[in-house]
Amino acid sequence: MLDANETAAPSRDDLQDWLSPLYGERAAAECVDAAAAAAVRHGLPIASETSIDAAFNVLITYADIVQRPGESPLATLRAFMAAHLADAISAIHILPFFPESSDDGFSVMDYRAVHPELGDWDDVSALAADHPLMFDLVLNHASRKGQWFANYLGDTDPGRDYFIEVDPKTDLRAVVRPRSTPLLAEVATARGTRHLWATFSEDQIDLDFSNPRVLDEFIDIIFEYVARGARLLRLDAVAFLWKELGTPCIHLPQTHRLVKFLRALLDHYAPGVQLITETNVPHAENISYLVDGDEAHVAYQFALPPLASHALLTGEASALTAWAKTLPALPEGCHFLNFTASHDGVGLRAVEGILDAEAITTLVDATRERGGFVSTRAVADGSHQPYELNIAYYDLLAAPEEHDSNAHMDRFICSQAISMALAGIPALYFHSLTATHNDRAGVEHSGRYRSINRRRWDMGELEYKLGADGAHARVFARLKRLLAIRARQPAFHPEAAQQVVDLGPSLFALQRRRGDQTLLAVHNVTDRPVQLPVHVLPEARVRRNVTAATEISGSSRAIRLDPYEVAWISD
Repeated sequence: MLDANETAAPSRDDLQDWLSPLYGERAAAECVDAAAAAAVRHGLPIASETSIDAAFNVLITYADIVQRPGESPLATLRAFMAAHLADAISAIHILPFFPESSDDGFSVMDYRAVHPELGDWDDVSALAADHPLMFDLVLNHASRKGQWFANYLGDTDPGRDYFIEVDPKTDLRAVVRPRSTPLLAEVATARGTRHLWATFSEDQIDLDFSNPRVLDEFIDIIFEYVARGARLLRLDAVAFLWKELGTPCIHLPQTHRLVKFLRALLDHYAPGVQLITETNVPHAENISYLVDGDEAHVAYQFALPPLASHALLTGEASALTAWAKTLPALPEGCHFLNFTASHDGVGLRAVEGILDAEAITTLVDATRERGGFVSTRAVADGSHQPYELNIAYYDLLAAPEEHDSNAHMDRFICSQAISMALAGIPALYFHSLTATHNDRAGVEHSGRYRSINRRRWDMGELEYKLGADGAHARVFARLKRLLAIRARQPAFHPEAAQQVVDLGPSLFALQRRRGDQTLLAVHNVTDRPVQLPVHVLPEARVRRNVTAATEISGSSRAIRLDPYEVAWISD
């Protein structure tokens, strides 16, 4: 723990300056004072010792994704990590593990408790002793079944003024929607019938951040999470945080100001803790939370999952290459989180303006052919557009007759290698590591498309499969090996220089450079062999393909890359 006098800028005056335009001088000062009191309650300031380097990566998982009779799922997860992934995975993103009422944890009833069916805070602390942890901060909305909402209904504190009442006659057509459900939820209160803002579902009621007391609550929650071991904080659905009638209510200046304030707050009280924005929106909007350098530390790379799958399904990397060329050099300390799969589906909003309608149709048709579903969202003209592909990413990359074939596994490994090679921090979903298939039974049970990618494994069954000679074991072993190889390459540091190398539509190639190492990462996205000219490789007397552990002869004119082969070639 640090002494409070040892914390550096931003100062408390700086924190107040961030808030004054939102709440006025007096309310801003009260909020900053409340933050100081919350820091004392939770034993802050405290600094993170997490090192973001070439070896750093993140595992995305539910707390109960592996289960064993008679044991809390959080304890089972820790045991699985220790037995199988201790050296392969750096940080763990535990998806919401709080008491909840829907959406697999994202409708939070109590932000300060662990769901008793998952374990307790001691289980979380035990995991935090092994790995840096990412917690979700679900701050856009709260559960309709939580205490805050009960207090709202009863006109008592805290909660009576935490939600957003809207006259149902209000013209809300300008509001950007991520869902096809109604924007307003009708509720009966002690004051009569009210209509409340509900961006995602009628069980997830949006919180009113124009009320500084709501911010006070979340500052206290953030500090408790840091004290409990969170070293990365994921701001769920943060783009929708601030509402103002007559606007799209997404990415408003007030939202950006609040995120900048939270960054300054962490820099003051918890230096080193990383703030991650989750904004499944068009690419240019997504990276707006990174480019100033004083907002998020990390942002999800939402365009990557659809672009990588499109390249591998069509054997055509041109769109992926063209997009990668547009990626900006980020301010120091800011990174992309590169992923292909998560607990949600493959979002399509990020590739609006990048992939054309025909390419989107290709992805939609492939999803349905492979047993998946397509979620839609409502747009201003009243129509519905594809919003998300709901399918296990492993299954998306193979036609049914190809399941678990060598070509299927090679194609999938190539997709994961692409996310590992790009500048930033690689994040792997648990079900990608284990080559998990579509869970259609889960969809039938829950009635939700997203359940297709949220299977819960029995620990014994999973360990049996990982010990057998099947696709689960082979993909798991290959991805662990690839992560180990990546960790040894300085050129894969998140801040290493990146240059996209256009080698034609069959290959996706990046040159990464840091210190004494230059590395060319080449990925064959086709189902046929491709010749890679030696003259494009890094100049050196001896060059080594680190993925194949082979040296490349100086007399060679070209290297043959087999279908979906990955070649990371270092000087």
